[in-house]
Amino acid sequence: MVASLSSLGYSLPDALADLVDNSVSAGASSVDVEFTWEGADSWVAVIDDGRGMSEHALVTAMTVAARGTATDRATTDLGRYGVGLKSASFSQCRLLTVRSATAGGIWRTRTWDLDVVERTGEWRLLHEPSPETGRILERLTEGRAQGTVVLWQRLSGYRGVAVGDQKTQQQFYDESEKASAHLGLVFARFLNGSSPLALRVSGMAVSQWDPFLSAHPSVRRLPVERLPLDGHMVTVRPYVLPGPQRLSGEEAEQAGGPKGWLRQQGFYVYRRNRLILSGSWLGLRGLRREERYNLARVAVDIPAETDVQWQVDVRKATVVPPVALRRHLTRIAGLVRTSASEAVRTRGQIAARQHGGNLAFAWNVRRSDEKISCRINRNHPLVKGVLQEGGADPARVRALLRLLEETVPVSALRVLHEADTADDPEPFGGPGEADEHANEVAKQMLDVLVSQGRSPDEARRLIRTTQPFDQLIGFWNH
Repeated sequence: MVASLSSLGYSLPDALADLVDNSVSAGASSVDVEFTWEGADSWVAVIDDGRGMSEHALVTAMTVAARGTATDRATTDLGRYGVGLKSASFSQCRLLTVRSATAGGIWRTRTWDLDVVERTGEWRLLHEPSPETGRILERLTEGRAQGTVVLWQRLSGYRGVAVGDQKTQQQFYDESEKASAHLGLVFARFLNGSSPLALRVSGMAVSQWDPFLSAHPSVRRLPVERLPLDGHMVTVRPYVLPGPQRLSGEEAEQAGGPKGWLRQQGFYVYRRNRLILSGSWLGLRGLRREERYNLARVAVDIPAETDVQWQVDVRKATVVPPVALRRHLTRIAGLVRTSASEAVRTRGQIAARQHGGNLAFAWNVRRSDEKISCRINRNHPLVKGVLQEGGADPARVRALLRLLEETVPVSALRVLHEADTADDPEPFGGPGEADEHANEVAKQMLDVLVSQGRSPDEARRLIRTTQPFDQLIGFWNH
């Protein structure tokens, strides 16, 4: 059982989020996550000012699966299986201690020492902490009248590590930064409002991350849909984010989130305002991540009563969409993806017309008397640069040919035929090829523009609004 609970696939940020769930469920207004480096004796603790637990409630909380999935829970309870505290903790440490006190009550302590459990073959829940653990607990509860402390010691992966091991020490504190970013995403909805949760990691306030840029005036909100599921309603809110041209550098970086634009597109599934899954197309057929859909994000709020239908896992980190909702979710995804793709294309073309001049298009497309003609734009700087040079640079010629190959005016031709443009091929091939080819062409264009008298900054700005670079959001983030 110990081995099973230690191997459920928790990352450190996931495990800490599970503990913060308990704090939120206990009505805490303040939660602190502490990382303290002491080599092999390093420890991590989560301290809250919630309602705390009586001795009976503490023993129940320390008992594996004391409450099943059918147990009635308060509407603020973020739990599900009754194993979160234990499974999350055992995935990260061998010594788990919990100290708790209710208002006006005394502090009570219980400890799981997995070395004792494995040595004796018995679930011996210890009443008294070791002197070292006691000193840590006294410091963490000093001045507090109520609440709960969860303390992890004998951390996994740190056995035998010396206090002076600076490389491992840096890795330890890097984990705290990752945890802070993850908590800011998972509990973003709790970190604002009239009574926001005060959540800190190593003394630093956790910043919420809003994947939908809700406060930005250029965010486009598609119609909200409410889908029935076994007597409950699943709420779906699609968003199309503003493109990079409408965001400052800081805003664009913020919108990219912890994983970058490409990996943040898709569905965001919330359960009781707690994020379960972020940036995923939920494995729905025909939906995959592509650069042109980077502006598409969809919030999905699922009732806790539908956990079984959504197959919410023990870690509260993955879901599987119910069969009854898949066609609806696929339809909504198609709408927001099409809108996002059109937004990228349209905004890029508008910016190009406003700022790019002859730089915008490598092709000129004309239609007259039912005849469509395509001509190379000889005023395009890269074309002009090659034509004006005697014995042109082979690298520049290759870049020009690549530009022409990748900007064949398929979109314009389809528009003239009143066809759907949503399935245009990805510029510069698939994601794996994009950076290499885009860098090659952009560098040559930059050299030509600078040689023609433009400043490097102005040249980069013009290239950014040029087809097909206006569609490569991820390229510009790098």
